[in-house]
Amino acid sequence: MLRRLLYFLNKTASMRKAKVNINTEKLQTSAEILRALAHPLRMKILEFIDKHKTINVNKIYNTLKLEQSITSQHLRILRLAGIVITSREGKFIHYAIDYSKVANVLKAVDGFLTASKATSKSD
Repeated sequence: MLRRLLYFLNKTASMRKAKVNINTEKLQTSAEILRALAHPLRMKILEFIDKHKTINVNKIYNTLKLEQSITSQHLRILRLAGIVITSREGKFIHYAIDYSKVANVLKAVDGFLTASKATSKSD
């Protein structure tokens, strides 16, 4: 699912601009989500979480050989964007991907690409 999103992000970046009416609140929310997904290290973290379904932050930074503070900053961005969800077990915080949120992003990007194709064909 994440690879499909990356494909759509790359495809969107290469398309020409189309005239579209967009709700600015939804645009802001979408931009925050896409910005959170657009960082290579965050994608690496997401792929790691995806492999393990749910994992604590210590395993993430130890396995990926990252600084704890950097890992926490990136996880915070992903959490604020709603891409990851957390659960606490004692002193450990476990992270999991919110697949419904990722699916909604894929659907929105796919809808945008479809609308852009339709607009460019009618020009």
